[in-house]
Amino acid sequence: MRVAGGVAVQRSDVVDHLDQAFRTPLSSTVAAPVRIGVMEVVGMSTAKAPDLHLPSPLTELHDDRLSAADVRVLLKRDDLIHPELPGNKWRKLKYNLAAARDEGARRLLTFGGAYSNHIRAVAAAGQIFGFDTIGVIRGEEHLPLNPSLRFAVERGMQLTYMDRTTYRTKTTATVIDCLHQQFGDFYLVPEGGSNALALRGCAELVEEIDQDFDVICCASGTGGTLAGIAAALPPSRTAMGFSALKGGDLLREDVASLQRDAYGRETANWSIETGYHFGGFAKTNDALRAFIDDFDSKHGLRLEWVYVAKMMYGLFDLIQERRFPPGTTVVAVITGPDFTAEG
Repeated sequence: MRVAGGVAVQRSDVVDHLDQAFRTPLSSTVAAPVRIGVMEVVGMSTAKAPDLHLPSPLTELHDDRLSAADVRVLLKRDDLIHPELPGNKWRKLKYNLAAARDEGARRLLTFGGAYSNHIRAVAAAGQIFGFDTIGVIRGEEHLPLNPSLRFAVERGMQLTYMDRTTYRTKTTATVIDCLHQQFGDFYLVPEGGSNALALRGCAELVEEIDQDFDVICCASGTGGTLAGIAAALPPSRTAMGFSALKGGDLLREDVASLQRDAYGRETANWSIETGYHFGGFAKTNDALRAFIDDFDSKHGLRLEWVYVAKMMYGLFDLIQERRFPPGTTVVAVITGPDFTAEG
């Protein structure tokens, strides 16, 4: 037994309730949004328990720029799934947590940068579902901790730091063996959460969409969300990723590799836009900041700036360049909220 969130949780209770959570087909909830109590899922009870909101809402964006181009944009509000496990973070972790449970793992280990939303999500999932968590952070320790890492520690995550040279080889057997020697047994969740199990969770997003559409867009970091969504699309529909990283051309092979690992094949229905990284990962400039402010004032939604704002900026730019034929309907996946302040 361990203490999670101040409530004692028996390991058998966690297993039983995760069985229900992970083995209930998501399609059974598609007809109408339902709210699934997270604490009910793991056998915990508290009046203040947040909920998983699945399916996530689908809302139309009304904007003169869209009307002028005769393009509809529907926002898939995955940022509203859960305050600590939002968007593609929950979708990627869902089946990885189930696999960790099936293997009898008590500890999750994962990798990320100092401002990683994935690190935040794994820490939160560990506390909620009763796993110990270890975050291997790229680079040197800086104190005081930034808000993302402070959140992770507050959720019980143990942080360790890896120099950038070693970090580039983090998936090699040598590095993983060293981590096992240091921390013992653990279930390894890859950086960004992207693996074959993550694709399975991301693919479920498509069946939640109950309106006709032509293109679905998402921000891309490790490529898992794009790979899973594209694999689940019906014929004649396409997926478009927007790289948040400089050198995003390399993502194309990552997406193809993830699809081969998960499904044994690649699909030909996706593409990646690489011109909207604004200088690289977690980089921004005046143009992007102005776009975020303008979008907030027009639509009352503050876009997450590392990933989502770059996608939306790129989407509006492509629409104004008439890259989409009149009459096109685009679904834009809002993968997460803005957890951090710039800098």
